[in-house]
Amino acid sequence: MTRAVTENFHEMVVEVETTPGSGVFAKLCGLTSRTTNRTSNMSTSEVPDCDNEALPAAVERAVQSQEVTISGTGVWAAQSHGTMMDWWYSGATKNIRVGHLKAEPGDTEYETGPAYLVTLNNTAERGAKVTAEIEIQFDGLPVRTPAASGT
Repeated sequence: MTRAVTENFHEMVVEVETTPGSGVFAKLCGLTSRTTNRTSNMSTSEVPDCDNEALPAAVERAVQSQEVTISGTGVWAAQSHGTMMDWWYSGATKNIRVGHLKAEPGDTEYETGPAYLVTLNNTAERGAKVTAEIEIQFDGLPVRTPAASGT
């Protein structure tokens, strides 16, 4: 029996480019939950039967567009405070990447590209740490970079 090779929490990372164009990325600190959503937006067409129009039409589908978004929750970390506040208030994109650090050689290790910080929420509750909730949307599809071979 062969067991599945799995990825641990710390091996799926969300990173932001520290200085535009530098290619140097830093992890967003404080996130204790992160989700990457890859969505194909579909268009549908009803296609009738030409020989017998009394029959129900078949619904055919096609991918109209695709998008990748990231959501996360966790604690509000001082290490990421400036980055997150500046990013949201700028209304601009930042280069980010989602890393799957345990990817096999040749499989996608990073998804990289410009993205908007769409949602930045904080919650403060007496007796607890301040929490954060974020949503990031890639501007277009990210570029997929394969993991290098281990040779």
